[in-house]
Amino acid sequence: MDSKALALRIAEAALDKQATSLEIRHIAEKVSYADYVVICSGRSERQVEAIANGVDAAMRAHKKHPLGIEGKENGQWILMDYGDVIFHVFEETNRGFYDLDGLWIDADRVPLRKIADAVDASAEPTPPEGPSD
Repeated sequence: MDSKALALRIAEAALDKQATSLEIRHIAEKVSYADYVVICSGRSERQVEAIANGVDAAMRAHKKHPLGIEGKENGQWILMDYGDVIFHVFEETNRGFYDLDGLWIDADRVPLRKIADAVDASAEPTPPEGPSD
């Protein structure tokens, strides 16, 4: 799975857990340590943890394991490092404090519709229905 597909899968998993204000930024031309950053919010510490756990489970299903996880002990902000993709989930009131959106303001944004396109493209085709009796 290339880094863009990985970023899209992470975003999909976060949205499945009701993440809000999701952004995907292409940062490869800005830094050498990653290609994409995925940033989102959760409405509470419990939801932040649920989003991170959902992303972790979805990635493990694709045989992708984080190189590191930070912040899981407090639930206000969690970072998961997948090498070429860095995932951040913030409790809503803390997102502005860290201002990663401002840090990556000049990085290209990946349109969210690409998530649906990527999911549709990877879905298995539905077999045609057989003749009815």
